[in-house]
Parts: sequence; C-alpha cells; structure tokens
Amino acid sequence: MRIDSHVHVTPPDLIAGWEKIAKREPYFKLLSESPVNRFATAEQVVEAMEENGFDKAVIFGFSFRDMGLCRYVNDYVIEKTKAYPDRLIGFSTLLPQHPEAEKELVRTYESGLRGVGELFPEGQGFALESPGQMKALGRTCASLGIPVMLHVNEPVGHHYAGKTRTSLAQAVTFAQNFPDLKIILAHWGGGLFFYELMKEVRQDLARVYYDTAASVFLYGHQVYDVVRALDLTDKILFGSDFPLLSPQRYLGDLERSGLSDRDKEAILGGNARRLLSLGTGNRRHRPDRNPVV
Repeated sequence: MRIDSHVHVTPPDLIAGWEKIAKREPYFKLLSESPVNRFATAEQVVEAMEENGFDKAVIFGFSFRDMGLCRYVNDYVIEKTKAYPDRLIGFSTLLPQHPEAEKELVRTYESGLRGVGELFPEGQGFALESPGQMKALGRTCASLGIPVMLHVNEPVGHHYAGKTRTSLAQAVTFAQNFPDLKIILAHWGGGLFFYELMKEVRQDLARVYYDTAASVFLYGHQVYDVVRALDLTDKILFGSDFPLLSPQRYLGDLERSGLSDRDKEAILGGNARRLLSLGTGNRRHRPDRNPVV
C-alpha cells in the first residue's frame, strides 16, 4: 500500500477567492503569492493519486489564524473523506491556543478525521514550546492516539516562502512536554533526525516521525542513506507536499538511494499504515503506467 502522507486540499470557493482571504491571513498570503504555489481540490488529489500509483493520501486544509476558516476547511475535508473513504484520510486544522481548539479537535475526530496538521507555529502565531498554549492540542491528541503534524524547516540554506524561524529546539521541547503524543515533523523535521545520534534526544523523540515533503527542493537522494545509517527508516513517511510537487518527483531519489526494498516499502506506506492504524490492503500497481523519474 502506497500512502502519500502530506497533501494539501482547498475548497473550490476558497481557490476562487484566495486573494480576499489573503488580505487578512498574512501567512496564507505569503505562500499563495509564491510563484511555485498551486491549489488542488480533493477530486484533483484523487486523480493525481491514481495517476501516480498511490493508494491513499492524507489530506488537510490550510491552517489559518481564523478558527472559523479552520472549521470551514475541516468540514470540506470531512465531506471528502466520506466521499472517498478508500482513498482519502483526513487531518484537521486548528489554532492550538484558541479557547475552542479542543472542542474542534474532538468534533473532527468524531467526524472521522485521524490527525491534526499541518500546523504552522510562526504562521499561526503560537509558541510551540509553551506547555500552556499547546496543552489542549497535545493532551487531547495523545488521549485519542492521533498524530500532530508540524511545519519545521532547516535552519540554514537558501530562503524561500514558508521558511520560518521555528527552531529545532522548540520542536524538541514540544516532544518533551508531551511524551505520549505522536508527532510528525514535516520536511524531514528540518534535519532534526540527525540529532537522534544523541542518546537523550533519541529518547525524547521516540514518538516523532519525519516526512519527506519538499525533499527534492532541499536535499540530494543521499538523505535516504543517511536515515538508513541512523537506523531511522521506520520513522520516515513519504509526503509529496502535493500540489506543490507530484509524488513522481520523489521516486527517482528513492531508486537512486541504497535503501533495501523493505525500507522503501516502509517509507512509501508501511510506516504511515502503522502510525495511522490502517489495514493492510493493497492495490495492484502498474510500473509501465507509472515510470520512475
């Protein structure tokens, strides 16, 4: 089973009116105005997954500062996961420090969503390291057994829209504050996985996973060999960041890596299946239809 664990969806009416929303959502404006930005509906995601040979996609709307907008995109994700139950898995978005964050989290969970994210600490204006601000999110998700996905980026290198000042230390503190919480750090966790060479950090990050979203913009294919050397392939989730990038863009790097078939299968879906407690069903893939590029 192949699972894309990092896919963005946007309701059609928000796509049509994104400029109006951007006037009151600075981070949304920043990303939406980027020349590489794209929007996709749930139907376009399903079509792309079929074209690229993926069985399921984890979808989520944009994490706004406005909780009303978060609820709106959550309702869209709920609707579409019910329309495509065999193809789409939904995460909810919310503002962690909002008084109704816990209520919205429980509502979306009871409606079938199975995680939270992708949340933007700097973009949404919350302190990831603050136990008080993160209490409702951390404790509730841990109790429900569902993961939280966070936007984390590398602290060095070129600048791009969406590169924030959220630090690796803040991400570690968040994991320390909620040791029973499953956490997904997007974009390879900004390289945080390297520090799992340190015994105490590996212990603190025992429930932390890393996804590959935007990898082809950031790292060479050797990044897969590095996580293999660190014995972390069971914590890596394939994520394309679609519609920013197609899943096919990543498969060439996987093939060029020195990973075993077992490790590739784990990254392409096995780890996500375990994390999200999914079944083991599998569709038949057709390599001739979906060439590795």
